[in-house]
Amino acid sequence: MSLYAAAKAVIAPATRVVWPQRVEGAAHVPPKGPVILASNHLALIDPLFIGVACRRPVRFIAKQELFDEGTLPRRLFARALRAIGQLSVDRRPGESAQEAMNNSLAVLEGGEVFGIFPEGTRSPDGRLYKGQTGLAWLALTTGAPVVPVALTGTERILPPGRKVPSLNRVGVRFGEPVDLSPWKDKAHKARPRREATDAVMDAIAKLSGQEQVPRFASSVKAELEQG
Repeated sequence: MSLYAAAKAVIAPATRVVWPQRVEGAAHVPPKGPVILASNHLALIDPLFIGVACRRPVRFIAKQELFDEGTLPRRLFARALRAIGQLSVDRRPGESAQEAMNNSLAVLEGGEVFGIFPEGTRSPDGRLYKGQTGLAWLALTTGAPVVPVALTGTERILPPGRKVPSLNRVGVRFGEPVDLSPWKDKAHKARPRREATDAVMDAIAKLSGQEQVPRFASSVKAELEQG
């Protein structure tokens, strides 16, 4: 983690100058032990702001596309992600699920902070969509506390189709760990996983003020692409 600290010492001040941040509730992240940060997802650049705002090192499982170095902003972003120890995952059918679960468990079993976007993809319209139950499986399997996180303003920095990031203020709000005790030892059951995931999504919505949508964002995106 010394490399992470060195990278953050350079990246964090620069990020705060370009995109001033208002951080609230950072003390809700336990100072040690495994922790899951579950956040809404508005932009590709979201992991960077959570990493800067959190006092502890945060590991994300990011899709390989985020490490694409096509344009200058993407090259800088990809290199920043690598510098702070982020992991890529192959999203091809049959590859991503098992690889992501194995990597996520390894992070938590190592006592680290794991960041996850339960919606699975960026919100297509700024609303908060249904969470994937892999979040609950991780939390209930490992016993790691889940801290909800709400991001605001990141969607205006690098929206789809924009090549040059814009300058905007960003908000990062951490909430109290979500009480998942009603579903303890039930990670193997589908209904408890769904209920626990919904509880986390409700906590994120209270922090972000977003309207909740009882659908998966990926399904809505597919429909939009098909016209």
